[in-house]
Amino acid sequence: MKHLIVGLGNIGPEYEGTRHNIGFRILDAFAKASNISFQDKRYGFVAHMRVKNQELVLLKPSTYMNLSGNAVRYWLQQEKIPIENLLVLVDDLSLPVGTIRMRQGGSDAGHNGLKHIAQMLGTQAYNRLKFGIGNDFPRGGQVDFVLGHFSPEDEKIVDEKALVACDAIKAYALSGMQFAMCNYNGK
Repeated sequence: MKHLIVGLGNIGPEYEGTRHNIGFRILDAFAKASNISFQDKRYGFVAHMRVKNQELVLLKPSTYMNLSGNAVRYWLQQEKIPIENLLVLVDDLSLPVGTIRMRQGGSDAGHNGLKHIAQMLGTQAYNRLKFGIGNDFPRGGQVDFVLGHFSPEDEKIVDEKALVACDAIKAYALSGMQFAMCNYNGK
């Protein structure tokens, strides 16, 4: 069985290490732990790997966050992957730093990357791994916050929890979304 695992983020050095790029960061940790590398392909950076009998296509879109749906739609079609085998890794302001919440479908909660994916796929019924980035910002400061960097204290949490997110991806691929949700939500 084949799965598309998409880490959301923005390309370019000015966005490296920002909270909004946590999807890229998790996929980079996953690829590093698996000793694979990404190739620059159409609409994104792509890597292929196997986890036991599951084939995973890892995608870091090069379309910028607000146009992520273009890359997701293209790679689902290119690899002939059904939407139920899509997992999107995304930052979440409503969760404490490092908290993982896996969901089957749901709203975009104001996240422009998720909004564009739903628009391009015609549905919000796809799997997500939400990674908490906290919400310690003043009124009107959301954009600066998500495009800012983690504090040194939060960096330690993120490094540790990114590895837990990698385990959650494997659990999803091997045992399904229900199993992954039961075993990784809130971790």
